[in-house]
Amino acid sequence: MFTFLFGFHEERYSVLKDKMESGTNEASKKRMKPNVEETEEDQVSNGTDMEIAVKEQSEANIVGSEEMELNISHIHEKIERFTQLVSELLESGKSMFRELSNEFEERLITIHKEQMEKWQEEIKVLRLIDASNEEASAMLHNARFLLQNPLFES
Repeated sequence: MFTFLFGFHEERYSVLKDKMESGTNEASKKRMKPNVEETEEDQVSNGTDMEIAVKEQSEANIVGSEEMELNISHIHEKIERFTQLVSELLESGKSMFRELSNEFEERLITIHKEQMEKWQEEIKVLRLIDASNEEASAMLHNARFLLQNPLFES
């Protein structure tokens, strides 16, 4: 199960990472697009103003990008810590279930042995009772025979 979850996490993470990277590229292309489409006249007339604005914008983008990357790396660290926690919980749960299963099995075997011994003892008692009853029955049969056929002494 852990392998499934981890694999799912990796796949999901990869897809999200790809989307974020493509979104960043598209956003930077969109920001750059107005600068590319400007005519030469506008560039000449705005010359230094435009260069300053572009530099400020790119510096803001770089700072924003670094800050964004820092935030993203924090999220990745949280994902890794959470994944590690889930992994540890799964492993500890598995070991607990193994221990519990072993204890359960041992206890069940002990109960079975105790019950078998109890029933074996009951069987011995029943056999002793049966032997005693057979002996009593044989004596009664002999007594009945003697009572029905009296011996005459001559």
